Amino acid sequence: MGYKLKKSDMQKVFDKLKEKYIVYAPKLFVGTGTFSDTNIVRYDNISNAEEIEFEKKSDYSFKEAILPITQTLFYFTENEVKEADIERNKGAIIFLRSCDLHAIKRLDQIYLKNGFEDYYYKRLRENIKFVLIGCEKSFENCFCVSMNSNKTEEYDLAVNVKDDFFEIDCKDKEFESLFNSYEKLEVIPNYVKENDIKVKVPDNLSLDIYKSSMWEEYDSRCINCGRCNFVCPTCSCFTMQDIFYTDNGKVGERRRVHASCMVDEYTDVAGGGAYRKKNGERMRFKVMHKVFDYKKRNGYTMCVGCARCDDACPEYISYSNCINKLENGMKEVLSKW
Repeated sequence: MGYKLKKSDMQKVFDKLKEKYIVYAPKLFVGTGTFSDTNIVRYDNISNAEEIEFEKKSDYSFKEAILPITQTLFYFTENEVKEADIERNKGAIIFLRSCDLHAIKRLDQIYLKNGFEDYYYKRLRENIKFVLIGCEKSFENCFCVSMNSNKTEEYDLAVNVKDDFFEIDCKDKEFESLFNSYEKLEVIPNYVKENDIKVKVPDNLSLDIYKSSMWEEYDSRCINCGRCNFVCPTCSCFTMQDIFYTDNGKVGERRRVHASCMVDEYTDVAGGGAYRKKNGERMRFKVMHKVFDYKKRNGYTMCVGCARCDDACPEYISYSNCINKLENGMKEVLSKW
């Protein structure tokens, strides 16, 4: 069922939602961007509906609301282990765009359907409601249409932003009572129909692409900063850290911390071994994991085409261009047979 709300009415609904839920949404942070006097849009705990940034794409994804950058799993002493309390004591509502809602499906596949259920992910993932933010037009660098993530029906609420009112589509019966007093109308969430950037994963893509020379340019171009991983909504790698409180090393906590396949030491193993030392090898691994390995396992690509990696890269490396180079890369290796 769809509803029409004045912008002043939106705050009333928002106040009701906050009684039961913590609300996460993209928010504009002035003067805290990558460069001096620049702004940044990232997710935050929202206290007022006017804080939500509907017009700009968030520079960082929603991921921190489900996968904290640093997450304490348990505390330990010499004699016992105590599970850490959950990071929030209420349910959560997350405002996000279609590409990010598709990213939720990818994270669920990894943490809940990949042979076991990750307990710490599951307890944060439960009792989350999703509010789809309609996209009227594509943002710079986006290629969501090519990744089939430009449109979704898997939401609890959806919102289209108009000049002086909101269109709300409500699918979750729990929220219907919040809107019964407002004007009813048919609401179809806005979605992007075409991107300026288009990508194509070649049908004949195989592990032979590892032999292509296309990866060599990234040895010098990439500076292995890992920013592409940390802004990506589907990157899910982590490392474990034990933090010790005492000199004897018997009291402390274990933390799960975001990791990046692009940075040094990620592939280091006991005995001094290290895999994928070159930056081009790391780029190859990341790209193939997103569009080949994950798809071979699950039937769809891991990448959702949000292009945050392109936006964030300080060396202006285009992930979408890299995908489009795969076709010529395959021609190169097949011609050598």
